[in-house]
Amino acid sequence: MINLKVEKQQLRAVMLEMRNGFSASEKAAAEKRVCDQLINLIKEQKAKVVHSFLPMGKELNHTPVIEFCLANQITVITTKTLPKSTLQHLVLADLNNLESGVYGTKHPRNAQEWTGTYDLIIVPGLAFDSDGNRLGYGGGYYDAFTKNHPRSWKVAVAFPFQL
Repeated sequence: MINLKVEKQQLRAVMLEMRNGFSASEKAAAEKRVCDQLINLIKEQKAKVVHSFLPMGKELNHTPVIEFCLANQITVITTKTLPKSTLQHLVLADLNNLESGVYGTKHPRNAQEWTGTYDLIIVPGLAFDSDGNRLGYGGGYYDAFTKNHPRSWKVAVAFPFQL
């Protein structure tokens, strides 16, 4: 019998190792391509509300996308990680007023909570397949969240080897 928990742990370890070993020049080129594609998608979809995680560590840095949204009056919602695999959704006014959260995350300081809908949800993860499945960090936060928003576009930001 296959132990999926062990396989997921092994795949997480492999993906983290690959991501950490990505050269700075390869990383920068991939980030630019992804950001350009994501900005074009936001323009094409005429998105007015974009939900995005704030990148941390060696994750693909899509901060230019967030900056584009803020500069173009597109509402950006980001998360504050709470206990029991729960996310609080906060309006991001700018990237200079952030505070540290759990697991090395950051979130807006003194921000308004958002309870509305999203045109686009930018999803983090370690690995993704062509059917839209993702392997996250193991908390299940985004899996639960995205299921509650079936009409929102979901887009994974990833380096090529994460697919």
